[in-house]
Amino acid sequence: MDERIQKQMEFALEIDKEKNIFRQTSLSGHGRKENDAEHAWHMAIMAYLLKEYANEPVDIGRVMIMCLIHDIVEIDAGDTYCYDAEGLKTQKEREDTAKERIFSLLPEDQKEEMVALFDEFEANETPESKFAHAMDNFQPLILNNNNEGSDWAEHGVSAKQVYKRQGKTKDGSDYLYEITDRIIRSNVEKGNLPEE
Repeated sequence: MDERIQKQMEFALEIDKEKNIFRQTSLSGHGRKENDAEHAWHMAIMAYLLKEYANEPVDIGRVMIMCLIHDIVEIDAGDTYCYDAEGLKTQKEREDTAKERIFSLLPEDQKEEMVALFDEFEANETPESKFAHAMDNFQPLILNNNNEGSDWAEHGVSAKQVYKRQGKTKDGSDYLYEITDRIIRSNVEKGNLPEE
């Protein structure tokens, strides 16, 4: 084997570790906590299925790749729960270090491509990154809704916090944000999610 394929295979084996990074969101039907790889796969499929609701036309292939790679850095950085104020303070630094190590396993041209896609996602400025962020928010929201807000309750999350987080959903899809608003209000009415 030549060096290029060896590097690509090493990267492929390294990212398998993403399956061991568990998130704070439970699988639908009150299952175990999902892992990062399951979250990314679910987001990518949802992006393809829901692409018609993006605020702007998107290159769905780019969106799907962003969905699939956005949490690879958590192999080293760990999962930072979106409502963990302390963890969020160091998240960028931890993820930047991880990004350099993990993507450096690839041949240089592919490293540059993956880092550019990761950075585009993080910047949340292009139609593709905005729609990918909408998926990153909408996917755990529908799981939480399916589980009657149990993950929110476990962590003492309020509707105010969920609305703040879901602002990026609106950037990517006004329509999905309307659905998000209905889901949040419904959970408040059912007593699954306190207002404050």
